[in-house]
Amino acid sequence: MDAALERILPLVQKPGRYIGGELNSVTKDPASVDLHFAFCFPDTYEIGMSHLGIKILYYLINQREDAFCERVFTPWVDMEEQMREHGLPLYGLESGTPLYDFDIIGFTLQYEMSFTTCLHMLELGGVPVLARERQELKNLVVGGGPCACNPEPIADFFDLFMLGDGEEVMMDLLDLYKEYKLRGAGKEEFLDAAAQVPGIYVPSRYEVTYKDDGTIDAVTPLRGAPATVVKRVVRDLDTAFYPDKFPVPYIEIVHDRAVEELYRGCIRGCRFCQAGFLYRPIREKSPEVAEQQARRICESTGYDEVSLISLSTSDYTNIQPLLNAMTGWTEEAKINIALPSLRIDSFDEELVEKLNLIRKSGLTFAPEAGSQRLRDAINKNLTEEEILDTVNLAFRYGWTTVKLYFMLGLPTETMEDVDAIAELGKKVISAYYSNPDRPKGRGLTVNVSASSFVPKPFTPFQWEPQDTREQLAEKQARLRDAAYKTKLHVSSHKTDTIFLEAVLARGDRRLGEVLYRLHKKGCRLDAWQDFFDNDVWLATFAECGIDPEFYANRRRPYDEVLPWDHLDCGIRKEFLIREAERAKESKTTPHCRIQCAACGADRLNGGDCHARR
Repeated sequence: MDAALERILPLVQKPGRYIGGELNSVTKDPASVDLHFAFCFPDTYEIGMSHLGIKILYYLINQREDAFCERVFTPWVDMEEQMREHGLPLYGLESGTPLYDFDIIGFTLQYEMSFTTCLHMLELGGVPVLARERQELKNLVVGGGPCACNPEPIADFFDLFMLGDGEEVMMDLLDLYKEYKLRGAGKEEFLDAAAQVPGIYVPSRYEVTYKDDGTIDAVTPLRGAPATVVKRVVRDLDTAFYPDKFPVPYIEIVHDRAVEELYRGCIRGCRFCQAGFLYRPIREKSPEVAEQQARRICESTGYDEVSLISLSTSDYTNIQPLLNAMTGWTEEAKINIALPSLRIDSFDEELVEKLNLIRKSGLTFAPEAGSQRLRDAINKNLTEEEILDTVNLAFRYGWTTVKLYFMLGLPTETMEDVDAIAELGKKVISAYYSNPDRPKGRGLTVNVSASSFVPKPFTPFQWEPQDTREQLAEKQARLRDAAYKTKLHVSSHKTDTIFLEAVLARGDRRLGEVLYRLHKKGCRLDAWQDFFDNDVWLATFAECGIDPEFYANRRRPYDEVLPWDHLDCGIRKEFLIREAERAKESKTTPHCRIQCAACGADRLNGGDCHARR
């Protein structure tokens, strides 16, 4: 351990965040490899270590004999102060190597409000923040994850982005980088070659011009770059890489358990949900592979809980065979099985009986909207009768805590729709106390979480305006008033960060100057209320002469050039427009297993979509 690090660790909270050396972590001699990769998560250790993607790519890269991947997380303020005071740069947990000594610095971009933290981590690691200032083929800054579907606001700081599934495109990137590094090529030559790799987007190889009204006129490829960059898709999840172990933290993390991914994509087509479209087409693992992987991870980590994850776990076609296969060894080892993403209309008697054999915790469902009209507009395909039948089934089997997720500010929403959220919550309470089979002598807890709608790229609502902060605040107050003196526990999100999330989600390259100035003012960890300063953000937009409402609160016509139109995530724009028009009429579209809606994503998988099997 570095002597300076050893001196400062007793002075900070949770030193386990900063020492590495966990069970199952990987150690190599950096001098013995050709490629040294820093996997950066722009948030704290506890959050980053809960993310599955970092675990998959960490072990995938470290399987290579020629590469060494280390983890890098954002230090908390107490650690940052000590690092700056003692001249200690941000470093990789495995070897303590300063960030400025890595060949490639990769960021997973999970949330728009983490953009300032990416810049902060580069600066703290001694790496030039602007891509144009990094002129050698070293400290190549790359990004991936859901926010890479529109990376334009951070295009000035990143050398390239990987679109779609990361497993295969990451290997292509490392092979190409190794080739150009070993022959002493320059960065520009490498970027020209990288732009030709399917799934890699090099923003410096595209010129963006604007009209007088501030909208985009054109995005023009340069130096032979393709006109459109198409995301990468891993076709077969059974043969795709999946780790047989995870690093086991010394401290408690947010999701401290084993995780097994069941499938990618979603059949439902909820019109507000970016993930449901970004991760298409549907690709499922077989229950045999999922069971074997889950067992190996539990054995190698000692976790007493395994979470079976996907965007909608109960839509996994083999959920019952999988639970049957897992029940024996999980019961014997006293391992809990968690199903975190349950659809109300997939919660049936057979599934409940399986859940009843394992540790009972609260149930979470997402009606999203209180009224049937609005649920139809967002294509939730869920009736009030199904909701009440489901909670009654849960009550009959002994559950007494229910969390209901809703959204405020959805397109076409009225105040009557807001009132309907509270009314639906009250009906759930009434169902419990009128159910003769409910647990006797126990009260009911119904938690209502009301987040705010954010229009996102590659969804049918990507053209819709977000409600203003004043409108959202009014709706939040209306919901609280409607739930007053009931047994509903209502929580809602801060509208300031929701507004900025919408700005960054649909932003263009002109926001780079705003982010750079925010970084210079010390902004980082803006997803945390401890650090976020709305006044600083708004003042910085004003300094740059940029109106953030132009990005968040403006309805966009279908023929406007969007900042991400030159990036292809598989979903046809014609499909999104059709869905947007159906939303205005509160018309639903059947889910993918009932009828293919021709979204277009199957073309990225050789015409195959598991939803049609």
